[in-house]
Parts: sequence; structure tokens; C-alpha cells
Amino acid sequence: MSPYLTSLRAIVLREALRFVHQRERFIAALVRPLVWLLVFAAGFRAALGLSIIPPYQTYITYETYIVPGLCGMILLFNGMQSSLSLVYDREMGSMKLLLTSPLPRGWLLFCKIVGSTGISILQVYVFLAIAAGFDIIMAPLGYVAVLPALLVAGIMLGALGLLLSSFVKQLENFAGVMNFVIFPMFFLSSALYPLWKMAESSKLLHDICALNPFTHAVELIRFALYGQLNLTALAWTLASAAVFTALALWGYAPARSGIGRKR
Repeated sequence: MSPYLTSLRAIVLREALRFVHQRERFIAALVRPLVWLLVFAAGFRAALGLSIIPPYQTYITYETYIVPGLCGMILLFNGMQSSLSLVYDREMGSMKLLLTSPLPRGWLLFCKIVGSTGISILQVYVFLAIAAGFDIIMAPLGYVAVLPALLVAGIMLGALGLLLSSFVKQLENFAGVMNFVIFPMFFLSSALYPLWKMAESSKLLHDICALNPFTHAVELIRFALYGQLNLTALAWTLASAAVFTALALWGYAPARSGIGRKR
């Protein structure tokens, strides 16, 4: 087997085993979006009065509308959680062992992103199954079509977490940085309310949300759940993933990270 595939398999398996031994992480990842879906959705629906939502031009309940945004929430929080583990690994020294292997550093970091993204996608499908149990059901084809969208969005958000972990050197500082990134990204997006509703209250707020990469990740997931492809959202998400990955590789360069390589 190729050493690249061997390293991919080993790192993904390590991430999976770490996840299996942290069951509370799985429960926490589901409780958060379920609270939004089952508790807060009623109040938001009454306030917004949504029934027909452009650009979908079809009847959509508010619960159905926010499901893609809550899927994005799972990807976002898990991407940040994975980056937290990178900071921990660096403090414990295991990160040094990983990055001093003879394989390219960029490939090893990409394997970490793939591993965390796979776990995130599993959590999303469990969340969709629970939502279906409450009669919040998407198009049957959408459950299949959304998989590539989740993969792209997960890689983008995983790369963002990787970028943050490259600059945060101490574990105790990372929680504050996570909150500084997560909550603005989530609330300044179309996860909970459509952009055209924001434009009615503030053009500046609409423009900020439209430039938020998380907005485009959510829209990519939302359209995919209806069996559609949003090319604009796909382009934005891929471009953001490329930028975040490039910056993360720069941040993890030996001269900056202090983690040398074997010669």
C-alpha cells in the first residue's frame, strides 16, 4: 500500500478512535442543534412568518429551513473541536512526532482534516435521522446529494480550524479564540434566517453575511438537500477552503511552528 494511503488510513482511524472514546463529544454535538431545532425554531418562525422562501419558491416550514444551517453548525463546531485537539497534541508532543515523518507536511495536515470531516458527516446524518423522527423530513434524494456538499463544507471549516490552531500556542487561550470565530460566523450567516430578510433591516448586515464563507457553506448544503447545485456557493466554499489551507500550511511551516522535520 502507498505510504500516503497508509498515513491517511492511520490518521483517520486515530481520529475515529479518539471520537469513540469521547462519547460526550458526540452527545454535545447533537444536543446543540436539536435545541435550536425543537425549542428556538417555534419562536423564530412566529417572528419571521416564513412560508415561501426565495430562491426556493416552494413551501418550507421554518424548521425545514434551518436544518441545513444546523448541519453547518455541527460541521463548524466539530472543525473547531478538532483544531483544539491539534493544540493539545502539540503541547503533549504527539504533533511533533506526526509532522516529523518523511511524508509532506501538507498531506499529513490534510489527513487530519479528512478524519475530522468524516466524523462531522457521521454526526450530521445522525442529526438528520433524529430530525426525521420529529417529522422534519427533507427530499429523499437530498440525503444522498448532500454528502458531497457536506464533504466540501467540512473540509473548508476543518481548514479554518487548522489555521486557528497554527497561531494559538496554548490550550487555555483556544476557547476564547473559538468563541470569537464561531459565534460571529454562525449568527452572521443564513443559517437561521435568509439573507433577504436581513436586507430588510440592514444593508450592511446583509453584505457582511453575504461575504461570510459559512453562509456559502450553508447554502451549498441547503440547495443539495433539495437536490440542487448552487454553483456560486460551491465556488465560494472551495475558494475559502483553498485560502484557509494555504494559510494553515504557512502557519505550520517549520520556521513558524517551531516543529522541525527529520533530515
